[in-house]
Amino acid sequence: MRSPFDRLRHALSFEIIALILIVPLGAVAFGVPMHDIGVVGLVSATLATLWNMVFNFGFDLVLQRRTGSTRKTAMMRVVHAGLFEVGLLVVLMPFIAWYLQVSLWHALVMDLSFALFYMIYALGFNWLYDMVFPLPEWAGQKA
Repeated sequence: MRSPFDRLRHALSFEIIALILIVPLGAVAFGVPMHDIGVVGLVSATLATLWNMVFNFGFDLVLQRRTGSTRKTAMMRVVHAGLFEVGLLVVLMPFIAWYLQVSLWHALVMDLSFALFYMIYALGFNWLYDMVFPLPEWAGQKA
């Protein structure tokens, strides 16, 4: 399993790169000032970083117990990204509505848009991260 340092490196690099992408894209897509999307992005990234570390630790524990390894297949990566985003959606939607002074419906649409971006991004980022920083236990295993 990954070390606490590795989990922190993973979570921080994931969120920093995502913020660089999502702030300008969100401002353009929703017609919201960049600084407002920046605040939403920063608070969301902070919550997501904490959720990322907790969720990935729990997910890896379950995966290790069920399969004997933390190596993820392509389908397992899709499930992983989906479950992560559903949990985050529940936390972020009320914050977005409150901070941007929009309806819950509008916040849901925005949150779902961000979630779609992050699901695609998470799938690619995590796959690449595992290729760049593979665990020794994966040697000789097929993904």
